[in-house]
Amino acid sequence: MRGLRKGLLGVVLAAVVVTGAGAGAVARGPVAGPEADLSHHGHVSLWDGRVGVWLVSENLGPSDLAQATVRLAFSEPMSGGQELPPACLWSSDRVVSCRTGGLSAVRGVGELALDLRTTGLPDELTVDVSTAWRDGVADRNPGNDRHHVLVLATGDPYVF
Repeated sequence: MRGLRKGLLGVVLAAVVVTGAGAGAVARGPVAGPEADLSHHGHVSLWDGRVGVWLVSENLGPSDLAQATVRLAFSEPMSGGQELPPACLWSSDRVVSCRTGGLSAVRGVGELALDLRTTGLPDELTVDVSTAWRDGVADRNPGNDRHHVLVLATGDPYVF
C-alpha cells in the first residue's frame, strides 16, 4: 500500500500513457431498456515487482446500475497465492475481475485498491481496463470504460 499512497501524491506530476477509443466514442441510434454511462479511471504504479492499482468506477446515468464487473488484464503474470478484496477474483494469473457494487445514476461511485506482485521484475507492463459485464444495462459511451495503460517500473502513477 506504500506505493498507492506515494502514487496519490504524484498523480499531478505523472506521465500519462493511455491509448484507446477515448471519451469521444459515442454510439448512435436507439437503445432498448435502461441505459447508464459507466466509466473507469484511476492510476497504476509498478516498482520492484509490485503493482499498485487505484480504480474508481462511476455511473454518469441516466439509470441506476445494480452491478457491474470491471476486468483488469496485465501483460505480465502475477504471483500466485495473493489475496484480493472480497469483491474480486482471479480469472487467470494475468486477469483480475471485480464487482463494482451498485452505482446510482449520476455520480454513483465505487473505489478499488489492489496491491499485487508480479512473478518477476519487469521493466514495464501494460494493463487493459474494461467493463466485462453491466447487468444488461446499455452504455452508449463505452469509450470511457476501456483503457490500455503502459506502466514503467519507476513507481510513478500512470493515470487513465
